[in-house]
Parts: sequence; C-alpha cells; structure tokens
Amino acid sequence: MIRLTENKIVIIKRKTGLEELIARYNTIEQAKFYIEHLGSDFSDYVTEDKIYKQAVSKAQSQLEELGRTQIVDRDFVPNFIFGGNDLVVVIGQDGLVANTLKYLSNQLLIGVNPDPSRWDGVLLPFKVDDLKLVVKDVFNVKRQVKEVSMAKAALNDGQSIYAVNDLFIGQKSHVSARYSIKLGNDEEHQSSSGVIVSTGLGSTGWLKSILTGAANIINSTSNSDLKIKQKNNPAWDIDYLYFSVREPFPSRTTKADIVFGRIKKGSQLKISSQMPENGVIFSDGIESDYLKFNSGIEATITLAEKKGHLVI
Repeated sequence: MIRLTENKIVIIKRKTGLEELIARYNTIEQAKFYIEHLGSDFSDYVTEDKIYKQAVSKAQSQLEELGRTQIVDRDFVPNFIFGGNDLVVVIGQDGLVANTLKYLSNQLLIGVNPDPSRWDGVLLPFKVDDLKLVVKDVFNVKRQVKEVSMAKAALNDGQSIYAVNDLFIGQKSHVSARYSIKLGNDEEHQSSSGVIVSTGLGSTGWLKSILTGAANIINSTSNSDLKIKQKNNPAWDIDYLYFSVREPFPSRTTKADIVFGRIKKGSQLKISSQMPENGVIFSDGIESDYLKFNSGIEATITLAEKKGHLVI
C-alpha cells in the first residue's frame, strides 16, 4: 500500500451512551430494563451507538489508506503522547474537540460530525465522507487553519491546566468558595460560587449564561433604562480572556468589587485559595480531571502560551 505520509493519524473517539449504560449496569439487558422502567426510549441509545461506531469504522478504513492510523479513547487523551507531526481526527461532539485540543501543541485537528442529524457541531465542520479529501488537502497544505486561544492556570506547586472554553476555580460542592483575588494593583478577599475564566471560543457558553442571568436581574429590578446588550461573539483567537465571579457575597471580611473583567495578554489574574479542602480547578466542564486548589495554593491565570489549530 502506498501511503501519502509516514506521519501518524490519531483518531480520537468516545464511549457512546449505550456503552456507558452497559458499564454502569453490567449488561445490555439490565441497561434496557432500567431505561424502559423509567419510561425512556432505549432504542435511541442503540441507534446512536450503531451510527457512531459505523462512523468510526468508516473513518479508520479511509484514513488507513493515507497513513499510519491509531485509535485513542478520550479517557486516555490526557496521558497520550502525541507526536509533533501527528494529524488528529476527532469524531464526536464539540466537547470532545475542546477536550482534545487543550492537550495538543501545534498538531492540526480535524473535527468530524458522526451524526449531523443529532449534533449541531460548531467545531465539527466535516462529515466522515469528507475525510479522505480533507486529509489529502492538509498533507498538501491546501486547507485553512483556524487558531483558538486558550486559558492557562499555573499553580505555585508546579502544576498547570489549560482550557479551550473555560476554567472553573472554586469548591467542588455547592458551598461557598473562599479565596483572595488580585488583578493588577487591586486585591480583595471574596466568598462566592467560584470564578469562571472564559476564552473567546467559550464566551458563548458558561460565561454567556452568567451574563444573561445578571442582565435579566438588572433589567427586571431597575427603574432605569440600563440594559446589557449582546455584542458580536468574540473571535476564537482573541488575545485576552474574560473572568466572572459567580454570586459574590459581600460581608465584613469579603468584598465584591473585582467581579468581572478582562485578562489581557501579558497580564495575570491571581487567585489564592483559603479553602482547607475540596477546592478545585477544572477546565471545559470535565470535573473529574481537576487540580486541587486548597489553602496555600495560588493560581496564576493567563492567556496560554499556545493555541489550538483547527482545520476548516
């Protein structure tokens, strides 16, 4: 077989809903009984599983004609060592693209929508049938590449974590997070539901929901004409981050002045934990992949030194 490249093509896949149910209930029969007992449609899980696995299989067979191919499950991505010239193909939803992109350096990523009738896929511009042509174009440098800015939280114990959409800094449970926050020369102690740091790509997600809620509260309680207008969505490669403090509580010992703003390129947001336990920092909604953020730990939040590279 004559292949176009000796560089490795890495396919990233995820578990289907059916596979997760079987892992939880041991057998497909028990999973079916549980779902149908609750009045849900089990056949939808079967259909989704079939379509997704067909997509992965078809992608693999197409890509093996073009280069060496390896399939990696999303659970192993954080510890997988990508080669510098690897081409990464993600088959799944937008979240899988984001949670793969943050573990890459300069590798190009192609997002593939396995089931367009089910998923919208902002980060999934291609279908499986497009793969052979798209990959050939990439190898021949005929495809545009879109850069994606990331956020980075670096701890004073040497650990760090990246985010393509957003970082969460706070308590892993519903209780208030306590910390000190510093932006430039301004610093204060806070008690809140945590801090969200968002990239340009992530600004239409968690951050947007926070600002929408705040805007509606203001508009429904104020007699003025104050309104928070929706601006155009920021570009994915902007050179600053947004941060927003969720539900800050002012008291004798805590303030609520540093609650929203930008972290510009070259600047830092510093957050020092005052939580004896259960303090966490996680990114892109993956709560299981977190850094401990307990008393004595300081996080320095900056625009990441690297960017993601999405093939479009």
